[in-house]
Amino acid sequence: MKRHRGIIAALLLATIALGLATRMRSLPWPDFAAANFGDALWAVAVYLLLCFLRPAAKPITLFTVALAISFAVEFSQLATFSWLADARATLPGKLLLGRGFVWLDLLRYTAGVVVIFGCDYSWSRRIKR
Repeated sequence: MKRHRGIIAALLLATIALGLATRMRSLPWPDFAAANFGDALWAVAVYLLLCFLRPAAKPITLFTVALAISFAVEFSQLATFSWLADARATLPGKLLLGRGFVWLDLLRYTAGVVVIFGCDYSWSRRIKR
């Protein structure tokens, strides 16, 4: 199975936009969505970026790598290197690398990757038929 990069790019951009929108306090998000969806969508964006880079990759491979990257970024927040703290002090650094380690974020990332994996796996099975 090979994914269409144009569709993946559109999904990735929509995911990023929605993820950023969940961080906007001016929008009336339910508390649960505001607290959890941004991190889950961040992990979905990682999965979609991997899909874009490797459109023929198997969903289980993308699942494993996306979850590993998400966990690695979260655990990197325990590091206290000054250059990493400086990077996290910028807006792009904060959005890409986070600000502080939170155990619950690992669950949020897992939920996001599980959902996108399920969608991708289901779609790939339909394509094969």
